[in-house]
Amino acid sequence: MNSVSRRNALKTLGASALAASLPRGASAAFNDWPRVEGPDTPKLCLGIGPLTEASLREVKQLGVNYVLRGGPRELPWREDDLQKMMDTVKAAGLQLGNLMISGFPNTIYGRPGRDEEIDKVRQSIRAAGKVGLPVIEYNFYAHRAMEGYYYEAGRAGSGYTAFDYERMKGLEPLPKEGAHTLDEMWNNVSYFLKAVVPAAKEANVRLALHPNDPPAPISRGSGQIMGTVAGWKKLVDIVPSPFNGITFDCGVTREMGENPVEVCRYFMKKDCINHVHYRNVRVRKPYEQYSEVFIDEGQVDMFGVMRELVKLKYPRLMYPEHPRALDVDKNDSQITSSAFKSTYPGGGSYAGYAFNVGYARAMMQAALESA
Repeated sequence: MNSVSRRNALKTLGASALAASLPRGASAAFNDWPRVEGPDTPKLCLGIGPLTEASLREVKQLGVNYVLRGGPRELPWREDDLQKMMDTVKAAGLQLGNLMISGFPNTIYGRPGRDEEIDKVRQSIRAAGKVGLPVIEYNFYAHRAMEGYYYEAGRAGSGYTAFDYERMKGLEPLPKEGAHTLDEMWNNVSYFLKAVVPAAKEANVRLALHPNDPPAPISRGSGQIMGTVAGWKKLVDIVPSPFNGITFDCGVTREMGENPVEVCRYFMKKDCINHVHYRNVRVRKPYEQYSEVFIDEGQVDMFGVMRELVKLKYPRLMYPEHPRALDVDKNDSQITSSAFKSTYPGGGSYAGYAFNVGYARAMMQAALESA
């Protein structure tokens, strides 16, 4: 063997030995980085209010390519209104992946007029399908237990959103809502799902029911169908279909004292996680006392959740929501904070979202690298 061949052989052996000594995936790092979202990975998104040029640019500056928001207030949704919304977002280099639908109280409470409301929801689903919207999210609260929220000082004077059931336990039902047993609420949501899921399947639009948050046992006299993981399981079995799904919220899961990684795995294997909320909490008493904290400091195994979603190829939106209140958001008037501002005590705005997005992206890249 001549000297040139010998040197080439030694180089090859050396490179092979180096690659073998590196952590899994590191040998390809020079070519594969940065790890990015793909067809079979979670897709980071942000919720946005007004669709202004400035607010859309601020989303894009964080490297986020997807947004969600509330849908038109009036039902049924009109195809041309939805198309205009989709086009506005697309012109900014973003995609609209989820709209929240509301405005069907008679359906929730089982009152006269629900059939007309449900027909409007079906029409809205069809309009969404025609413009290519993949997911519609909704709530089914008899009453949301927000009276138990309060401001809590967090690290270095930042703001946390805390909840204590004792603050609202025993509050009387509101006249416009009334009090409803769990059986009533299950009957009402079953009636709704049996009517709308076939329309969702036909339109190729997945439905995502958000869990009861806070998951207080009783909220102004009413039971909460989505206030337990057992309730989530019951919900998706009413009409077994990928189009009858949930918003998996790892923070709410931990608020209920459950293991978010295990719960994530259960619903992923049933193919009914149609949206994800990615946030962290510190729980003092399951269901009743907890604090929403920075995404990096709570009790949820955030990397474990991300790794599970990556492993099982969850392909839809992931929202690193509920930012904590930072001083910069309180004092900086140069950003369009109104487009991102939280409505919760101790909630933050754009800078808080930037922190959440950076953390979530790091978790995703690490999970993709280790997959």
